[in-house]
Amino acid sequence: MLDQETLRTFIKVAESKSFSKAAENLHKTPAAISYRIKMLEESLGTQLFLRTTRTVSLTPAGNHLLERCHQWLSWIDGMPDELNQINDGVERQVNLVVNNLLYNASVAAKLLSWLHQRFPFTQFRLSRQVYMGVWDAMLHDDFQLAIGVTGSESLSNTIRLLPFGDVSWVFILSPSHPLAKRSGILTDNMLRAYPAINIEDTSLKLTKRVAWLLPGQKEIKVPDLHTKLECHLQGMGIGFLPKNLCQRFIDNGQLVTKEVENKRQPSPLSLAWSHHEHTGKAVREIVSLFKRNDEKIVGFLTNIDRRPNLE
Repeated sequence: MLDQETLRTFIKVAESKSFSKAAENLHKTPAAISYRIKMLEESLGTQLFLRTTRTVSLTPAGNHLLERCHQWLSWIDGMPDELNQINDGVERQVNLVVNNLLYNASVAAKLLSWLHQRFPFTQFRLSRQVYMGVWDAMLHDDFQLAIGVTGSESLSNTIRLLPFGDVSWVFILSPSHPLAKRSGILTDNMLRAYPAINIEDTSLKLTKRVAWLLPGQKEIKVPDLHTKLECHLQGMGIGFLPKNLCQRFIDNGQLVTKEVENKRQPSPLSLAWSHHEHTGKAVREIVSLFKRNDEKIVGFLTNIDRRPNLE
């Protein structure tokens, strides 16, 4: 009894709360509508409507069925276009992961909006990961594309890379921090007395890495880059930040830079995507956006220095 006509009849009765109004909208007799609903309830073995002489209302089971009916009919109505898209080489689902160093919420939303319009029947999943967690998502968690894997060499022969360039790091302090008054190069012994602000690597299967931490030094872990920045602005601890991220705070005096004994080297980052004969159109078009430096994705690259030509 769960054919399209019965489902649409059920929806009309539920939304109009009247057999007669539903019959009028569907150009049927009230008796025909009532009979179809009765047969539906009998086939399901449960009551869907509470009936009085004046009103019709849904039971809890009826409310649940109404929600599912909308989902089913939406799926049925869109199925022809969805099947055409699949035959045209477009993926049913695309999983994307972004490195925390490059993540920008407004840029991510802008990209997802464009992808949804371009591929309306593809399910998109977006994740943000830290350090080796990006590679972990690509290698072990069925992600097809990563914006910002570490390094410039692939960890798998089925994954292609497009180098973005490097993230340059500066050692920064709040002007109120005791070390801000020190002159010259800060040694490890000077730094060890103050907590390092770090973001924990999100990798589950690959070996986690620590960005910067001295032996015996206290560590304060935060969930993302902007929380780390705020901790530094509050003078809570010490550490490195991407130069491009904190430059305006250095320029206006909210942060100061210091030379340290062991500098943090630039971090190369790359676009990574699964490459095989079944790579779909959505992934290929995202790669194309990065290759031509399209305005829809440039906001992801604001922390990148020494960028190569992506053409």
